[in-house]
Amino acid sequence: MNLSPTLNVAVSAAREAGNRVLRYFDNRHRLRIHEKQPNDLVTNADTEAEQILVQSLSRAYPDYGIIAEEGGSRTQPGQHAWVIDPIDGTTNFVRGIPHFAITIALVLDDEIQSALIYQPVLQELFLAEKGRGAFLNNHRIRISDQETLEGAVLATGFPHRSKEHLKPYLSSFESLFTLSGGIRRAGSAALDLAYVAAGRYDGFWEMKLAPWDIAAGILMVREAGGYTSDFAGGRESLRSGNILAANPHIHPTMLSHIADSGLIDLEPVKPLRTKTVRTGSNRPDTGPRKILRRKTQKSTPSK
Repeated sequence: MNLSPTLNVAVSAAREAGNRVLRYFDNRHRLRIHEKQPNDLVTNADTEAEQILVQSLSRAYPDYGIIAEEGGSRTQPGQHAWVIDPIDGTTNFVRGIPHFAITIALVLDDEIQSALIYQPVLQELFLAEKGRGAFLNNHRIRISDQETLEGAVLATGFPHRSKEHLKPYLSSFESLFTLSGGIRRAGSAALDLAYVAAGRYDGFWEMKLAPWDIAAGILMVREAGGYTSDFAGGRESLRSGNILAANPHIHPTMLSHIADSGLIDLEPVKPLRTKTVRTGSNRPDTGPRKILRRKTQKSTPSK
């Protein structure tokens, strides 16, 4: 894969940050752990890795904005912006579970241009650029060809920070678990999406995620030939935080079961750029989103 200049810079930054993260992973007694909110951890490894990423990317592209998990954001309308998560899967990282990733996405007006998901323990580097395909360690990847939910391996994440939605979520889990070949819950949405892109999982759904959790993975799945959508079948995952990703065969079926469970976000859609430093007018909502039901589903998910 011949990388664009922007993705080349992102790869170098991710590898440098990954080296810092691995040093802490091998010496976890040096970690300083804080709870930002219930069930949401941050460590000095997160903040140091994010600092490396922001400094490297800003040095190369000083006019680009930043949307980062730990340090807030600085963006303005019409500006390229890096969307960064220094460690997706911090709880795994803190516990010594080797399943976490560094993620970087480049967006312009909410359209994802390029994506990186780096698993430093396994040295797996997932890359994608709009219109150029998705790759793992320089080998092209494709979504699975699983045609039905029967036998499909799915992934999900529990709504541990949105427990008011637990009942409809469990309804969706029960429905999909009963029909599928199994469900995995590994603790990193970014890697779940990368694994869908690579054909390791056939589908993935989770709710109330942040843009830095899913931006890179959305492009990865689409460029690998998969579909992504919010729970209403639209393109508002970055704003609502609700995402369904799967191959084209089983995406409609999963979407129908999710709709039947009641797991549809009816709250106002949030703007992508939150906690901004430089203010600007937010793009208004374009109107009510279409709610899909199993018997009336007609729309085609975003590819």
